[in-house]
Amino acid sequence: MQEMKDILCIYYSRTGNTKTAVEDIAKVLDAEVVEIHDNVERNGIIGFIKSGMHASAKHPMHTIGFKTARPLNEYRLVIVASPVWAGRCCSPVRVFMRKHGKKFTNVCYVLTRGTSKRYEEVYEQLDQYTNTPHIEGVSLHCKGVGYHFWVEDFLTRVKGLLPTLKAPEPFEQ
Repeated sequence: MQEMKDILCIYYSRTGNTKTAVEDIAKVLDAEVVEIHDNVERNGIIGFIKSGMHASAKHPMHTIGFKTARPLNEYRLVIVASPVWAGRCCSPVRVFMRKHGKKFTNVCYVLTRGTSKRYEEVYEQLDQYTNTPHIEGVSLHCKGVGYHFWVEDFLTRVKGLLPTLKAPEPFEQ
């Protein structure tokens, strides 16, 4: 019987950049990788504009879907990855965090961006949906100089934390 992974990397990716970053990270950490799906057409320039408007909205109304191997509260570490849209996390990740963020014992963030601005204030935007602040984060310019350096730096910091993170107690219903 295969042992279930206790690290989850969950992400949304409109263009594939966030997916690539998460897959790079998950491979090194031997983590489960799960994509968040929403019911909104986001391709092309219209999708780009719509995505920016949704990120700026206070109460996104679209639904999301995802499937993990175990309940969210049973992962020792959850890495939430989001592209930055209009200076905020993407709306599918925000919907996910609003509904599920309180279930995480330990959370890290991976942001992907298309500019040189790091958007680290997005960490605090995401923290408002959790019981405890994130323990690590990285802001990646996927096509920028230094991408691999910052991925490696994040992985080094996360691997250093892993021995201190206790496995959560299984949820009893």
